[in-house]
Amino acid sequence: MDLRRFLHAKLIGLSARLSRLARVDNAFVGLRAQDMPYAPSPRHFEVANQRLGAVEQRIRSRFAPLGRHWQRQDPQRVLVDIALVERELDRARRLFGMFYEVFAQRGTSFGPALAAHDAIAEDCYLAVRQAAPRIFDGPLLKPVCYMEHGYSPATMRRGVQLSRLLGEANPFPLIRIPWDRDQPWQSVFLHEVAHNLQADLGIWQENRTAVLRRVMGGGRDPFLAGVYGRWHKEIFADLAAILLGGPAAAWGMADFLAHPQPRTMTYRPGGAHPTAYLRVYMLAEMMRRIGFPRDATRLLRVWQGLYAARGGHRIPPPLMQSAPHLIPQVVDEIAFQTRRNLAQRALADIIPFSRDDEAAIREGARRLAAERSADLPPRHLVSAAHYALEAGRIPPQRLAQCVIHQLTSHLRPQRREAQAPPPLRLVA
Repeated sequence: MDLRRFLHAKLIGLSARLSRLARVDNAFVGLRAQDMPYAPSPRHFEVANQRLGAVEQRIRSRFAPLGRHWQRQDPQRVLVDIALVERELDRARRLFGMFYEVFAQRGTSFGPALAAHDAIAEDCYLAVRQAAPRIFDGPLLKPVCYMEHGYSPATMRRGVQLSRLLGEANPFPLIRIPWDRDQPWQSVFLHEVAHNLQADLGIWQENRTAVLRRVMGGGRDPFLAGVYGRWHKEIFADLAAILLGGPAAAWGMADFLAHPQPRTMTYRPGGAHPTAYLRVYMLAEMMRRIGFPRDATRLLRVWQGLYAARGGHRIPPPLMQSAPHLIPQVVDEIAFQTRRNLAQRALADIIPFSRDDEAAIREGARRLAAERSADLPPRHLVSAAHYALEAGRIPPQRLAQCVIHQLTSHLRPQRREAQAPPPLRLVA
């Protein structure tokens, strides 16, 4: 009797936890009417609800027979069945926790900055749609940004199975912004958006195969092919960021990569990120290829002033010796060679960047420095803000406020008239 009473109490506690999930709604998330201009779209809330509802259905389908038949089962069988329910409950809890963390931040002082970054990410997708209509199959939920600890921004791609969710697929792109990097002139943010573009364009594997073939064809060195094959995603994101933001994106990435020489000039075996020292040479090569050779030369002079290879490094000799002829080939392969999934166009064709774009960005920077609005696409506003910050004529905090206000001002009237999003809850 004590054993059955113990199991029964355990089942009652488990049932209470299921009921707890059903009471999670928008009020629990904490978004208020004044927060709605900065909230993700109603469709994001709807998709979150659908995903949570699907997980809850799995929970209840496992719990229902357990509740009916547990008294006739062997106690160990009951414990295993409870563990199976708790596995799905853990999945729901993690999924809810992720949505809670992302959505609830829009009710904090970070809400406007997050909405501004949402606008930048959405504009990057719009740039591709404008240059390459019908490249995406139908509408796509835009990336949603959130704040978290960590040194650098990071992204979780659409549909990828996340270990933090016990293998549950991510329903829309999420871009993590470190707490201290919420200013809208961080070029590395364009790099993170580019990762999502690469995945949604379906050229992840096609690019990797092309890079492997190009490197092997150049020197038939399996070591070099393996290294650049691992680096292809990060190189793509760097080059796409330059096409999204122009030379300012290259300078911003170099700023992000500039560390003491031991870190910048150390190769990490098996790493997905290119060695920082060589990475900036790729950025310079990309600027040269899209028509900005003077910027490329200036960047390399700065980089070579910071780091001297003859002063010692921890980069394998084959990587260093091959860089002068391999880097131009890899940049050419990733950014300027056509891809089947891009309808026989190259990356540079579907994200065009011209000298006129750069001139407009420079003019926008002058306007921002004078605390005036700049008529630029959001992705180019990032670069204009970078130049305005560099000029030093406007305090950084004031610049951030100006740019965030410009990026979010169009949201306010639209969101005030919109209905509140549906409740975020598990539907029985």
